[in-house]
Amino acid sequence: MPISRDQLNHLVAANGNVVNTDGQKIGGIGTIYLDDRTGEPEWVTVKTGLFGASQSFVPLRGADVVGNDIEVDYDKDIVKDAPRVDADGDLTPEEEQRLYDHYGLTRATGPARSSGYTAGDVDYDRDRDTVGYDTSGPTTDDAMTRSEERLNVGTQTQEAGRARLRKYVVTENVTQTVPVSREEVRVEREPITDDNVGAARSGPDISEEEHEVILREERPVVEKEAVPVERVRLGTETVTDQETVSEQVRKEQIDTDIKDGRSNR
Repeated sequence: MPISRDQLNHLVAANGNVVNTDGQKIGGIGTIYLDDRTGEPEWVTVKTGLFGASQSFVPLRGADVVGNDIEVDYDKDIVKDAPRVDADGDLTPEEEQRLYDHYGLTRATGPARSSGYTAGDVDYDRDRDTVGYDTSGPTTDDAMTRSEERLNVGTQTQEAGRARLRKYVVTENVTQTVPVSREEVRVEREPITDDNVGAARSGPDISEEEHEVILREERPVVEKEAVPVERVRLGTETVTDQETVSEQVRKEQIDTDIKDGRSNR
């Protein structure tokens, strides 16, 4: 991706350096040169020599911005041996061709020349006519940018409430019917016969006696035990509703003011 104009302003203003891919400093950033036809950064001058007295041209094709520095894929010796070209604000097609030959590059388009670029200054010389300029502030370029606000609507999750499970004890009456049995006394009489006469005469003829029988009965017995009957838990499910969002947005309009009083949008 070509180096942007904002990056150029930052790099020149920050007095950055030109370094190679190994991080070796080649020299300080001098002047950025733009292609007069495309307006894209094409060359950068590097301050080399004692106190930066000399400047060498380095191509920006394939260069990257690393912090405040421009990283190029050339060693310092190759840059220092580049053809001597005066950094006087313009490169002629012949000078550019000599530089391309030195770095083993091929021009991507036909013959053109490049012009020097100073940070913050965009009124550089190109091979086309500029038909407008900014009368309300600093000169930017030959076109006006129209912007507008757009509404970007999304969603975010937030807490809407809480649900709890609470267990408590209630008491209720339970009635059940259970059969119970009991013993009752019944007097049985039998006549004397040949079969039982012996037993009847086994005792004294006349005496006093008592016979006792233990009577038994069943009574209901109640025992209680706790048994699990079901499991209860809380779960969640997502339901989707539609909500309408309304917001004001601003946008710019551009009118053309013609000298004869007509105004077209």
